[in-house]
Amino acid sequence: MENMDFLKIDTLLTEEENLIKASTEKFCNSKTFSGIEKHFEESTFPKDLPKLLGQNGYLGSFIPESFGGAGLSYTAYGIICEQLEKIDSGVRSFCSVQSSLVMFPIFKFGSEEQKLKWLPLLANGEAVGCFGLTEPDHGSNPSGMLTTAKKDGDSYLLNGTKRWITNGNIADVCIIWAKDENKKIAGFLVEKDTPGLEQKTMHHKMSLRASETGELIFDNCRIPASNKLPNADGLKSPLLCLDSARFGIIWGVLGAATSCYECALDYAKNRSQFSKPIASHQLVQSKLVDMLTEITKGKLLALQIARLRDSGKGHFSHVSMGKMNNVRIALNIARTARDILGANGISTEYPVIRHMLNLESVVTYEGTEDIHRLIIGKEITGISAIE
Repeated sequence: MENMDFLKIDTLLTEEENLIKASTEKFCNSKTFSGIEKHFEESTFPKDLPKLLGQNGYLGSFIPESFGGAGLSYTAYGIICEQLEKIDSGVRSFCSVQSSLVMFPIFKFGSEEQKLKWLPLLANGEAVGCFGLTEPDHGSNPSGMLTTAKKDGDSYLLNGTKRWITNGNIADVCIIWAKDENKKIAGFLVEKDTPGLEQKTMHHKMSLRASETGELIFDNCRIPASNKLPNADGLKSPLLCLDSARFGIIWGVLGAATSCYECALDYAKNRSQFSKPIASHQLVQSKLVDMLTEITKGKLLALQIARLRDSGKGHFSHVSMGKMNNVRIALNIARTARDILGANGISTEYPVIRHMLNLESVVTYEGTEDIHRLIIGKEITGISAIE
């Protein structure tokens, strides 16, 4: 839709970035995702999604080509996430987890053997990974985790529970964060079917229904000592992974917001009440203007954060600002679109209610808005309000 790029932001992208945007948009508009509404309604995961994304180079796009990635910039990764989430947050979530929370820690903290074994498989979608940090009683405070990894000869014994883990129930390899005997947080690779590991499916979700969510239970789960990520160093290591994933969210939610805006605009121009389209009413136009303005501001914010990250000048507080702002405006846009659509706003014949429900998860996972406000607050005042 021509007026979506109201301020011609695409002119700020390089030729390569615009080509990536166009090719990803074409991929997302193909018949590949024609059944996403049914998957959402039936709470099923599109089983062919990993290989489809892998074959098209969307998994671990910023990982070097020597390890199976595409060697793209973070800006390009953001552009990909934006287009994928325009389809569904669950599609972007899969890409984010596989790329930023599985491939990134293996690339950043893994041994050469671990990289060579897993990264190509994960990049082409032959293997699925998950990231186990959140626990039943420890979400915003991961330092309080109870999962332990005790050294036992040439093995580690893992005990504990991880919950709300995207792909946790279908993962071939789990990146697990646990406290060692020195109470220091370390990372481990746990493969499926390892004795002592139980991968359970979490049901009764009203959000991210086209995405798999699992619970991981470790009961004296024995893994080789060689499965430890040798270069991980305390809590800062998983937080670095989350920083990468949150960056994808900054861009991704703009895709969901755009989908809602486009649907609301089209509906308003074609829905007649009192013998004229509702788009002719001042209040409806005001809502559409606010929606487009917030999307435009969000894109400028996302692009500047991407440029800083690609130039080596990025900071985790920048990502917190982007995640906090863009998820909030995306959720507000979805709610406004639902209002414009009236009763049709709750029907999955339109994408709005699906995006709105999905964003209710995105607004809290990988750091709630309150937590991100406190992260930014500490950065600008020099005073922590958390500890």
